[in-house]
Amino acid sequence: MKILSAILLFAISTSVFAADLPKTPSPEGAKVYFIGLKDGKTVKEKLTVRFGLKGMGIAPAGIDLPDTGHHHLLIDMDELPDFNLPLAASENLVHFGKGQTETVLNLSPGKHTLQLVFADKIHLPHSPAVVSKKITVHVK
Repeated sequence: MKILSAILLFAISTSVFAADLPKTPSPEGAKVYFIGLKDGKTVKEKLTVRFGLKGMGIAPAGIDLPDTGHHHLLIDMDELPDFNLPLAASENLVHFGKGQTETVLNLSPGKHTLQLVFADKIHLPHSPAVVSKKITVHVK
């Protein structure tokens, strides 16, 4: 019973915390996209991925400037993460909190999906969310 109570308390506190997080607005027309990487493209295992941004600026995590944020790359994620919470870094959700605009990936052979999410100073997606189209690449 103590474990169930702890889980319930955690769930309630997380949802209350999420409801209290103010969403940073994104300007109308803001967009993120991949530069030079098209959906369905066949690529090598070592792949340079460049992030494009329109209508906003780059600022590292922790820096609070209007109309800015930083990139997050979703790799092989079937669903978008919860946009009411800061994006949690993982093997499949990579943070670029220093303001980076490109990365080199080492992907295994096969099919992979990539998607960008732009987020604010605390890794919380803007409102409305600035999300790229999900693309598929084939690694040979």
